Amino acid sequence: MDDLEKKLASLEALLFIHGEPLARKKIEAALAWEKGDYDAVIEVLKKKLDDPARGLMLFSDGEKIQLATKPEWNAIVGGFVKEALTEDLTPASTETLAIVTYLGPLSRAKIEYLRGVNSSVILRSLSMRGLVERFPDPDRASGFLYRATFDLMKHLGVQKRDDLPDYEKFRELLNIFDAASAPPSPQS
Repeated sequence: MDDLEKKLASLEALLFIHGEPLARKKIEAALAWEKGDYDAVIEVLKKKLDDPARGLMLFSDGEKIQLATKPEWNAIVGGFVKEALTEDLTPASTETLAIVTYLGPLSRAKIEYLRGVNSSVILRSLSMRGLVERFPDPDRASGFLYRATFDLMKHLGVQKRDDLPDYEKFRELLNIFDAASAPPSPQS
């Protein structure tokens, strides 16, 4: 595999696993590309995905890009998503929903750290079902946090998170976990 093919494969993998628009700077940093690589690789990837035999396209909005399904596949994808939203929650979805409900608001990175696996698809599904919502992180300009929706809390029959069963116990476990995983403080 030559250098360009490796760069194409690494970009495709990164865009696939991230699942959301990615900024040029983040891509270049994550893939340790040299100046000028980005435009060349993006152009080649766009051409490859333009092939009618491919189901994906490269969607760009200014400085961000994302993999997306081609419009001609909307009926298939839409039907699949609709069916998935009417099914019961999977154990992984239930786990993610519990983490967000009890410990949110949390970043996707923190959720994935706690679960130990990528959670972007599950978070998107929970969001589409109206169970969690994503909002801008006030501490990070390009970051987002996830929290349980009011509709979910109403459905659970609680007025506030503190009313959830064993809420304080789970918050204390998170505090212990955070303290144990925090980097050591510098000695004076």
